[in-house]
Amino acid sequence: MINFDLKEFIDNLIIYDYMLFGAGFILFLLLLILAILLRRKIGFAIFLVILAFSIFVLSPTVGYVELHKYLFKNTTELLSQKKLTFTKAVVIKGKIINNSKFNFTTCKITANAYKITKNKYKNYILKLKPFQKMSIDENDIQKGQSRTFKIIMEPFYYKKDYNISLEAKCKGVVK
Repeated sequence: MINFDLKEFIDNLIIYDYMLFGAGFILFLLLLILAILLRRKIGFAIFLVILAFSIFVLSPTVGYVELHKYLFKNTTELLSQKKLTFTKAVVIKGKIINNSKFNFTTCKITANAYKITKNKYKNYILKLKPFQKMSIDENDIQKGQSRTFKIIMEPFYYKKDYNISLEAKCKGVVK
């Protein structure tokens, strides 16, 4: 289940997000006005209307994701993973590196455990739906700094072959 809080999303918007949303809306309006002015050329006007609505829908969603990937660029590295013998848990050690030009105030680091098989196509599909996730938060990572972390994934009952992947979503103050 996805837990989405609109107020928290709006509170965490940065100035670049507002600029992106505003530019997308202005471009949408300009293309609609141009389509109205060129209504005699029906094919071109319809193309402009479809383009305008595509920009209206795609610029906030795709633009937001790509903008935050660029602004808060980071690298996660899996250092080790060890399944414990007497406890139903896996200890994951990793490293996060701040590759952006800004300091991170918080990073949510997520470890995903997914099944693996001998079929490479099935492995690709299994990677999309991990059977277990665990997340931690790391705070105040300066630009260029790296930090090691440890995640304990428990309870971990899976007995067959599995892989662990790491990802991080970071936020910071952009000036």
